[in-house]
Amino acid sequence: MPIKVSVVIPVYNPGKYIEDCIASLLRQSLPDDEYEAIFVDDGSTDETPERLDRLAAEYPHMHVIHQEGSGWSGKPRNVGIAAAKGEFIQFVDNDDWLGDEALERMYNYGVENNADVIVGKMAGKGRPVPLELFRKNRPHANVENAPLIDSLTPHKMFRKAFLDKHNLRYMEGRRRLEDHVFVTEAYLRAENVAVLSDYLCYYHVKREDASNAGFQRFDPVGYFKNLREALDVVEKLTEPGPLRDRLFRRWLRNEMVERMRGKRLLNLPEDYRQELFDEIHKVVVERFGPGVAAGLQPTQQIVAALISANRLADVEEFARWESEVKPTGVLENLGWENGELTIGFTAEYQSNGEPVVFRTDGDKDLLAPPLPQSSLDTIAMLGADTTAPLDKSKVDLVVRERETAAEFFQPVELTREKIAVEGREGDFRQVLRATSRIDPLSAANGAGLGAGIWDVLIRITSCGWTKETRLGAVRAEEAERGRVAALTGSPAHLVLPYWTDPYGNLSLDIDQKTKRMSQEFAGLTPDDVTVTANPGRLTVALPLRVQGETKATLKLTDIGTSRAVDTPATLTARASGDAELSADLPLGEIAGGQWRLKLVLPSAGAGKPVPLPLVLAASAKRRVVIKTPAAAAADAAAGRPASRPAARRSLLRRAAGKLKRALKK
Repeated sequence: MPIKVSVVIPVYNPGKYIEDCIASLLRQSLPDDEYEAIFVDDGSTDETPERLDRLAAEYPHMHVIHQEGSGWSGKPRNVGIAAAKGEFIQFVDNDDWLGDEALERMYNYGVENNADVIVGKMAGKGRPVPLELFRKNRPHANVENAPLIDSLTPHKMFRKAFLDKHNLRYMEGRRRLEDHVFVTEAYLRAENVAVLSDYLCYYHVKREDASNAGFQRFDPVGYFKNLREALDVVEKLTEPGPLRDRLFRRWLRNEMVERMRGKRLLNLPEDYRQELFDEIHKVVVERFGPGVAAGLQPTQQIVAALISANRLADVEEFARWESEVKPTGVLENLGWENGELTIGFTAEYQSNGEPVVFRTDGDKDLLAPPLPQSSLDTIAMLGADTTAPLDKSKVDLVVRERETAAEFFQPVELTREKIAVEGREGDFRQVLRATSRIDPLSAANGAGLGAGIWDVLIRITSCGWTKETRLGAVRAEEAERGRVAALTGSPAHLVLPYWTDPYGNLSLDIDQKTKRMSQEFAGLTPDDVTVTANPGRLTVALPLRVQGETKATLKLTDIGTSRAVDTPATLTARASGDAELSADLPLGEIAGGQWRLKLVLPSAGAGKPVPLPLVLAASAKRRVVIKTPAAAAADAAAGRPASRPAARRSLLRRAAGKLKRALKK
């Protein structure tokens, strides 16, 4: 069988962190004879070489190559390319791992779209990953129609014939950004790049010991020398003009301007800060024309202009203000509509706890940072565009799976509102008013949300800031009232919106991954329940949203003997929005006992019943009473009969008999 995919993993002293990588490779859905893994051990000095030898001896499709240490990942990857037999090559780092179906899905997607490069959706475990790129599937992407340049890590799938045709190999030796050089050239030479966003393919992991190579402090001189090599590739394969400026902008924004902003800059030691700034200034002056910075957002343009003018002190002053800029959100309403969770909210930026203020100047909206006049004069002199493009401000609502960090954008309807600042003519704040709808059956880029805990957050993009915050800690009463669980879809899935503890943020529990569902019914009392004896039937309204009619199970467990009896139940949508639970009671089986009640919802599965705070007491003559657990416990302790009304009637009958006998005498 021809090998479809060769996975190349450069390895150096990963210790325990390689185990997740190995496990994910062994779990792949591709048959073992259709893929191979090639571990290239680059002179490891820990126990890894022996671990890999044992792996290769046990699994024929797992291979290991040992070589002397080269100092970086470039040479091991090149050795893996040379040894690969697959039609495609997937690069994986030894402390990362793959989704179980990643190789199969990416291979099929690449073949289907005749792609030279396939980029699979990534999740960052403590590490940043591209977000906008994975908003949707992109079967035919290139650097002009998609933000490919935002993703320059090597963790992608490449057609081997394509790499060989263009002699694409990694630069070797101890160096930085060799992946930028390789991936940039691949993007620019590829006939097609396919971006797969509806399945989480790659987990990019920050190790607990923070010893990933990319997290070590770098030498600015060497780093920006290597960065220039990526710029050289762009210059070689593009013409001067808007496209080249747009590609260059990625390095100006990510590798230079963003290093000089907010706390990221201020947390650096002053001597290192100066050294880093000096090297960035050199690259900006040497390589970037005015069209590169012109496409940045206003806040980024300000920093870029100050870098170009060699004004570190002003950059630091601006960073001190930006370091206090934070996103905020208010959850205004929450509720279910046609199986979708509707979320209404407002969002804006604040600085030092106050709304960020903008200023009107004629027909322009301007940033109004509270900087010293000298800094403002410098910014104006440099010609940086401080116009605030508030008509482009947006807010996204994102659901993020807590365990894997997989996240998905949800549709948002947005309006932008200017609110005047009292007592300050011409000054105003911008509030974003938004409504989003989460359909649990399609919220994961068309697929359903899997069982797990999904945190809800908002991400505000405005004027060069893109920051996220959780939603729900600040909320209106309408949102509080609208928080209720729902059964949706067929087969049904149980979705429970809840407030986290202690912060009170909004999260979704899909299919009972927590024990919180029992709290939803905690307010039920015996007065809420209706019981009929002929035929035996129980009905009660539950705070739960259902669509139409849904089957469930009512589980009765005898308090004294622990004997369990299951009876079919039905959940029916009521006009009030609640669900009516109705169940036939098998009076013949339960007579003479006190029974705890639990509800097994369709999505809960075996072993996940939800307790109801009720006890059903059935007399020997099939008379039924609903009690609180406390009352049932008290009756049991006192030795009173299961059905108190039945016991009273029995006493009355005995008293009446005594009275009749006395009268006869």
